[in-house]
Amino acid sequence: MSPSSDILDRMTTTPLDDSIPRPRIPVLFAHEQVAEPQLASPSASKPRDVVLRWQQRGYPIDLLRPQPAEPEDLYRAHDRTYVDAVLECRELNGFGNRSASVAASLPWTSGSMLSAARHALAGGGVACAPCSGFHHAHWDAAAGFCTFNGLMVTVLALRAGDGARRIGILDCDQHYGDGTEDIIVRRRMHDGVRHVTAGRDYPRHAARFLASLPGIVRSFADCDLMLYQAGADPHVDDPLGGYLDDEQLARRDAIVFGEACAMGLPVAWNLAGGYQEPLSKVLDVHDRTMAACVAAYC
Repeated sequence: MSPSSDILDRMTTTPLDDSIPRPRIPVLFAHEQVAEPQLASPSASKPRDVVLRWQQRGYPIDLLRPQPAEPEDLYRAHDRTYVDAVLECRELNGFGNRSASVAASLPWTSGSMLSAARHALAGGGVACAPCSGFHHAHWDAAAGFCTFNGLMVTVLALRAGDGARRIGILDCDQHYGDGTEDIIVRRRMHDGVRHVTAGRDYPRHAARFLASLPGIVRSFADCDLMLYQAGADPHVDDPLGGYLDDEQLARRDAIVFGEACAMGLPVAWNLAGGYQEPLSKVLDVHDRTMAACVAAYC
């Protein structure tokens, strides 16, 4: 039986039993990473909503407070002038405005990702950063609801100060992580990063993608850590996505967590995109991702 098949069995047949001590999933969350809702995307306020839902559903999570990304962390991944202009509300953010609420949240969203990665790297397991809005952010420009690229902020910080040699990025958001690739090229990071972005590298064919996924995860075996974007927007009903159904998305997450756990590969994962209405449909997808994480690690 493959690791992912075993996880799917546990997701569907094993009820949660709080009388049995078991590991819990670290979730790096601070209220400061929540911004006012933005009409174009739920990403700014989604961290609060998804964490509340997970608590209500009784998932075995531990809320840990992250550290915000320092300016120097942001400067490694982005042009200094651009960073300062965004934080001072002189430059448009990824939502196309100069919201002070969004600007205040940005060090915390990247900090959540970086803190989750450090936690997973130190413990050799898994950690979650309940945040979004990273992979379209370029070196010196925002795009597609993304302002700062917390993936590359994390990669560059871990390599600079945490002794990490090579970091993997498995981007299973529906869309191409063009901003991530831009920063990798500008910082000449090809030897330090393995970047797989499903929105570009694999066709919109569910069976082919899922059949390829175990091998994709195993290709990160030479990495110290894998950053996993567990996007909700590949859902078949998502207005900006559209080819995986509920069961296939659950299998995606079971494969990723199952293979990584079996390999002993630390994983830090985030929420990435999701645009269905009402928001509860997006939260349902994130619920299933957490259920797969719990099944693999708890």
